[in-house]
Amino acid sequence: MLRSGTAPRILCIGIPVRDLTFRVEAVPARGSKANASHLAEICGGNALNAAIAIARLGGRVAFAGPMGDARETSSSFILERMAAEGIDTSHIVRMPDVSTPVSAIIIDATGERTLTIFRDPALWTVALPDADELLADCGALLVESRCAAFATGLCAEARQRGIPVIVGVDRAMSLQDGLLMAGSHLLFASEQVQETSGVTEDGEALRLLAKVTPAFLAATRGPDGTIWLNETGELEETAAFPVAAVDTLGAGDVFHGAFALRLAEGAGVREALRFAAAAAALKCTRHGGGQAAPQRIEVERLLRDAGLTEADRPPR
Repeated sequence: MLRSGTAPRILCIGIPVRDLTFRVEAVPARGSKANASHLAEICGGNALNAAIAIARLGGRVAFAGPMGDARETSSSFILERMAAEGIDTSHIVRMPDVSTPVSAIIIDATGERTLTIFRDPALWTVALPDADELLADCGALLVESRCAAFATGLCAEARQRGIPVIVGVDRAMSLQDGLLMAGSHLLFASEQVQETSGVTEDGEALRLLAKVTPAFLAATRGPDGTIWLNETGELEETAAFPVAAVDTLGAGDVFHGAFALRLAEGAGVREALRFAAAAAALKCTRHGGGQAAPQRIEVERLLRDAGLTEADRPPR
């Protein structure tokens, strides 16, 4: 249960990643090479990017999930940056003789990213801490869809306790995936909602999945905004904020984190989606993956300015 008068506590479940990012004018062709204009070493992973966004936006955030051997450079690097963001790392499970994931990310002049990543298969054998420990004072739970193997039981327990469970989906899911039922809010990317449903149109894909799960369903489409099903089963759209994107890495994760926080603060889905769209747009205007997530004051300023602009428009 959430304590009154405090910022909501969000539990993020995922697999942290050490990211090496390279900026190039264009992605090199197969078998060729290109010089990068910039190199950065950052921490990443879907749930960790979301956790950073939540912390920047004013939430209390804890992280649970597997991480590699304590002797590793990668895991120490990530933990230092999580601590700097004020993220509670006490629930992370260190796994002896296992590697923390590492990715190489190429970001071109348009801000689009191409990446390759290594994740040790042993990471999915992790056993999370006790549910009572993890869910105490929890306003919402956010989980990466790839973590179903070790997180579905905890998500189902959270739902039984009335805690919202937001699933960030960035890969195709099986229609038998436990998170389809354990999640209260499923946030897909356009490509993944189509792959999961087998339907090549986002709205129809959402309608098909609504026959499988009672969860709230939405699909993000980058600059084309977000399409979602309201409580009556009708399709609605939330517009994206127009920005000059320089780096889209982590934008979807920032969206998920901002949505989860605003939902835990008591907002409805329409307001939470608008808030999330503003946070993701601001992230895209700067380099740094999830570590470029905006502060709360920036998001509120963008929302306020957009509201003034819309109010000045003549009626259609």
